[in-house]
Amino acid sequence: MGDLNNDNKQKHNEEETDETSYIALGMSLGISFGVALGVVFDNIAIGTAIGIALGVAIGAVMENKKNKNK
Repeated sequence: MGDLNNDNKQKHNEEETDETSYIALGMSLGISFGVALGVVFDNIAIGTAIGIALGVAIGAVMENKKNKNK
């Protein structure tokens, strides 16, 4: 009986890891590009903030499109 519960948990965990979080991906890429932009304009804080904002916005749009296709 214990093996059945472990199998269900393992299947549930596999399903969670198969999905890509586009918001997290957008944030990480946005931070990277934002820091680069901040270095160019000599203001890393503003560049990072702009990068995160754009990354979250683009990631949310991509996440929304992914969910519509399901």
